[in-house]
Amino acid sequence: MPDKDTSLDAHGIDLIKTLATEAVDPFLLLIDTTGLSAGLPTNLPVAFDRKSQSFKSVKPLIEEFRQAPDRRKGTATVETLASFIALVDRHKDEDSVLFGKTVWPDPKLTAVLDYDREGVPARNRSHRVVYAFPLTEEFKAWVNGSAKPMEQDLFAAFLEEHAAELAAPSDGERSTYEPLFKEKFATPSELIALSRHLEVFVSARVKQGIRLQTGERTIEFSEEHKDAKGEVVTIPGIFMVALPAFVDGDAVRIPVRLRYRIVSGDVKWFYQLYRWEFFLREQVGYDLKEAADKTGLPAFEGAPEA
Repeated sequence: MPDKDTSLDAHGIDLIKTLATEAVDPFLLLIDTTGLSAGLPTNLPVAFDRKSQSFKSVKPLIEEFRQAPDRRKGTATVETLASFIALVDRHKDEDSVLFGKTVWPDPKLTAVLDYDREGVPARNRSHRVVYAFPLTEEFKAWVNGSAKPMEQDLFAAFLEEHAAELAAPSDGERSTYEPLFKEKFATPSELIALSRHLEVFVSARVKQGIRLQTGERTIEFSEEHKDAKGEVVTIPGIFMVALPAFVDGDAVRIPVRLRYRIVSGDVKWFYQLYRWEFFLREQVGYDLKEAADKTGLPAFEGAPEA
């Protein structure tokens, strides 16, 4: 018998090549996600690798060719309330919300621009604007010096340097704080006069201090080695400061108690800001309300989800 012809024609060879290629080449599948979970796209594209018999995500490959972000994300930090309001207005939608942390020492306004919609799956909550209420240098100086004893020349210089932040008390402030502290308010001019008196008597000794029936105090200075009558200086008990606590913010009014201690003829001066954390918290609350009013967004006291 003649030998069987085992040769393959061109068509057979091409078929074998095709089958061999298909056996190892991955192919794309679309998986229907209906009913699986909220927040998924309708179909998920995956590649099935026949060689390893496994599914692989095609997202990394697709992301290599992305020409624009798939969504807005990131946190912008602003330095003023006006910038916060303007930037929120630029990017907000109907579901954006504001959060305000009003407690010292780290008050903060946060706008979550892609916040959750009511009654539908959660959004990403990853596009935000933050305003952290940066303090002014002037306010830092008052806070850092509060309740710290100062030599007389340093205290006099401090009052002179911060004269622009001294304020006259209103009638309401007088009626509230003078009975509370049993002290008399000083006007800015009286405090400046006091600082200049103290500069004159910087090398003098203090003889005594007396509280008057008016609620004011006096101290008497005398030069050493002289028999001349001592100079009496009236010391107010309380005064007001008014200055922006936050950069480009509204002025905050805070009552200040003025104190001194006499030790062996020397006097130490110090002041105490009265409940300044309360007044700052109050200002942060005002700013949160202003931001809500001007952006038209709901506002909540607290912090958003991480």
